[in-house]
Amino acid sequence: MAEQKSDLREQVRAAYAAAAVEVTQGGTACCGSASLEIDENFGAGLYEAADREGLPVEALAASLGCGNPLGVAELHEGERVLDLGSGGGIDVLLSARRVGASGKAYGLDMTEEMLALALDNARKAGAANVEFLKGTIEAVPLPAGTVEVVISNCVINLSVDKPAVFAEMFRVLAPGGRIGISDVVADDHITADQRAERGDYVGCIAGALSFTEYRQGLEAAGFTDVEVTATHAVADGMHSAIVRAVKPVSAVTGATTSTSQPVVAAGGCCGGTSGCR
Repeated sequence: MAEQKSDLREQVRAAYAAAAVEVTQGGTACCGSASLEIDENFGAGLYEAADREGLPVEALAASLGCGNPLGVAELHEGERVLDLGSGGGIDVLLSARRVGASGKAYGLDMTEEMLALALDNARKAGAANVEFLKGTIEAVPLPAGTVEVVISNCVINLSVDKPAVFAEMFRVLAPGGRIGISDVVADDHITADQRAERGDYVGCIAGALSFTEYRQGLEAAGFTDVEVTATHAVADGMHSAIVRAVKPVSAVTGATTSTSQPVVAAGGCCGGTSGCR
């Protein structure tokens, strides 16, 4: 089982490393070319035109998400936000705009190539209030209670240890903090084998949780006010969904740190899993 999980993680890493390299070399990770043809049902097309303005074309091209977590999270001035599986950085850059100079946006990714692309995009965008971290979403390299908001765009389905992801989200959130996530979710009657028949792991299908599994997983981690709401179909019995939940104000934070270390930053000195983004 451990070997299988390791193999799946390496498949995910390799796929999104290749996507980052394609963008860096002048192609796109999803649709279009340097001029970027926007697919309204996928990636950058799920964002408002006003949000896309001013972003590097490479950040748009590397967007492979199944939703718009910023539309779910409702970020406010001065907040600190963490994007799990930040990829080319589109959600980090948009978050940085919304939280302003008094806030901060963190991006976490395990893929060196995506981190390099995101860092370059942040420089092009002139974003000073962002920081990119290397690590996995199962072991976030931030102290407990660091952020008010955790976002993610079609990434958690790729994790090989989803309970660990939910526990880490809970740990890094300050009491009263919230999550706003876009992800692929299966109908409750769709079995794990049936999910695998509809698509592979790297394609964000085989590893998806069901609606009930998602709710129960978040509640087991300590979250309250859990909502998992389908937005549009992505395969038979599979949906893009928005996920919301809250860390209670009375929650005990728990462990203060994880084992990974931040290695790269933007807007400063030197210092995940990429998603279907």
